[in-house]
Amino acid sequence: MIRDYIRLLVFAVGLLAGVQLPAFVDQYAKRVDAHYLEAKTNFASFQETADRHFSGDVEAMILHHRNSGDVVFQEDGDSIQKIWARIKLLTAEQLAMQQSFPQRAIHALFAANDELMAETRLSYSYVVPLNPDAVLSGLVLGFVLALVIELLVMGLARLLRASPQPSRRY
Repeated sequence: MIRDYIRLLVFAVGLLAGVQLPAFVDQYAKRVDAHYLEAKTNFASFQETADRHFSGDVEAMILHHRNSGDVVFQEDGDSIQKIWARIKLLTAEQLAMQQSFPQRAIHALFAANDELMAETRLSYSYVVPLNPDAVLSGLVLGFVLALVIELLVMGLARLLRASPQPSRRY
């Protein structure tokens, strides 16, 4: 009987953890969007300059800055390059967050940007959403966790029963 309650407890823990996954992925995606909008806003004047003088080619503008004889202008080229690289990284993250939920979850868990993931973890607020993704991921994680624990307990019990008993010599 106690084993049944433990099994239910393990399933409930897995269910609650699994329900958090869609909310966490959503908060990560919102963080990506916020950083992207900030970077685009910071880059807007540089993009206007690239549009006016380099037919919109940002890489050509950066190269022009770096090849300048003016050290300050060269350093500005480095700053522009950093913001441009950030926009490209955030654009890739945004594309990953526009996939189906399983693809977004896999990306967030295994391939997310480390800086954005750390920010998301630090500011994550726990919720219990009741949408299809949350219910499904909660049930799946609860079932998998309960199954793994059950298999471990069964395997351990089988090992303990199968261990040879010391023979008695008279």
